Amino acid sequence: MSFIDEAKFYVKAGDGGNGCVSFRREKYVPKGGPNGGDGGRGGNVIIVARKKLHSLIDFRYQSHFKAERGVHGQGKDMHGRKGRDCIIEVPVGSIIKNAETDEVLVDFCNDGETFVVASGGRGGLGNSHFASGANRTPRIATKGREGEERWLKIELKLIADIGLIGLPNAGKSTLLSKLSAANPKIAGYPFTTLEPQLGVIHFPYGNTCIVADIPGIVEGASEGVGLGYAFLRHIERTRILLHVIDASHENTVPDFKIINAELAKYKKELLDRTHLVILNKADIADEKRLGNLKKYFQQKKIQVLEISALKDTNIEYLKELIGDILFKET
Repeated sequence: MSFIDEAKFYVKAGDGGNGCVSFRREKYVPKGGPNGGDGGRGGNVIIVARKKLHSLIDFRYQSHFKAERGVHGQGKDMHGRKGRDCIIEVPVGSIIKNAETDEVLVDFCNDGETFVVASGGRGGLGNSHFASGANRTPRIATKGREGEERWLKIELKLIADIGLIGLPNAGKSTLLSKLSAANPKIAGYPFTTLEPQLGVIHFPYGNTCIVADIPGIVEGASEGVGLGYAFLRHIERTRILLHVIDASHENTVPDFKIINAELAKYKKELLDRTHLVILNKADIADEKRLGNLKKYFQQKKIQVLEISALKDTNIEYLKELIGDILFKET
């Protein structure tokens, strides 16, 4: 299934039902008077955030959403029924914007949050409202008002506890598959991950957390180079950033600096998150270089851990470390 994290869609609330012109006609009841009922209110378009959803894939197949119009009023003071609301479910982490002005209307952060994006039109009044001493037989009723309509944009920022970041081919997908039950595409060439991948880490004491593999960020990603720009937004809500670095590569430190520079250009606050450097592929890295790298990051007061995702080296210890950081913070 494809991952969709941006979409444009149209919403139209229901129009109000029309009021009715009617008069009471019963035997032995002369001049019964007006009894036209009011029209029903049009249905609203309501957006609901759902934790079970992780993509905007449904918007690929449907981009127009319309609520039901209100039922017209009838005689004998019978008012029309309200139109049914149109419910749109979106993932938690979705941001709804006005497509024309780019104004943020709502930012969904919790499961079950709701927001009315288009209000239904008010129902028209029946002729019973217009009776007066001067006009006992009003033959007028009002039409229902039109429901609101507009084009909207939706952007998804994944809500994950942990974000895996790093240059392409650093081993993030392999690490995700070892930490969780996720099954991402793994291959020996760059950009095998073309969309964010989610996994769930289960801890022995019953807690769980969500980890997201963010597609390879390269130099210039914050300016639109490579794939990183499209997915940098998904890092914004993570609590811990795991920098996955290929320790067998000669440019380990420059690689780390590239990622940090792109994070700072995109949003400086990201540098204040909890960071953990993962020196991956330690099984094929030079031992002396590994030692120097660990010293370098320790001097910078950055937590560092050497692992081999392929050989399962230190994976369980990494899980314990993640659990300690996460649940100590809470």
